Amino acid sequence: MKEPSQFDFWYAVHNTRVVVMPSRRLETFGATMLNYHLISELMDSVNKVRVREGRVQAQRPQIVTPASFASGLLEGFGQEAERYADWLRSNAQDLRILQYGFVIKKEELSEQVISDPLDTVVDRVAKEVQSKDDPLAAVIVGVEAPWEVCLIKTMVEVSGRSFPGNVRELERRHMFEEQNGLPRAVRDEIEGDFRAAEKDRSRLDELGRSLQRRGVFEEYEDRFFALVKSGHRKK
Repeated sequence: MKEPSQFDFWYAVHNTRVVVMPSRRLETFGATMLNYHLISELMDSVNKVRVREGRVQAQRPQIVTPASFASGLLEGFGQEAERYADWLRSNAQDLRILQYGFVIKKEELSEQVISDPLDTVVDRVAKEVQSKDDPLAAVIVGVEAPWEVCLIKTMVEVSGRSFPGNVRELERRHMFEEQNGLPRAVRDEIEGDFRAAEKDRSRLDELGRSLQRRGVFEEYEDRFFALVKSGHRKK
């Protein structure tokens, strides 16, 4: 592997531990919102632990070349995470996440500092999260700086676990489309309509009418309603 230059993110990468891994894999045909608790010890403090809570959105995976991974990977992250992403781009052959690409969006960040030993806090947070039975929850032990790299490292692991199922579903969809015989140009238009609706929820009705008019609503039904539901969850 190529060594990263002028950046010590290796400390964050090697000191990231996922205590609770999401039990549900990433969606193949829609966005996935993961809820995270990231726990880290404060620097130069004894028994001071920070717990950050937030959500990370992994958009619909796509099979892409490493070159196309270069644009728009991160939204809302700091410079350290951007540099880590640069290193990932340079080592695409080693990481499954790069084979289908994600736009990862960090949002709804809150945090608190707790006066307890790290192991005590980790155990307590893990039990609280597990009691909620959230299949898209993650508990991560990381570092104070650059803590955002710990989130990206976790997404690499989550996407690696999701990869086999995502690829199987993508291949089945591709075979169905070929057998269905709908022109590729029409398929491309439908993909464009979905992307537009993902960015602007007011276009969902228009998307639904378009699918019905083309006679393919049943084929895209699961994906359409997944998009509708993801819009409701954000409200």
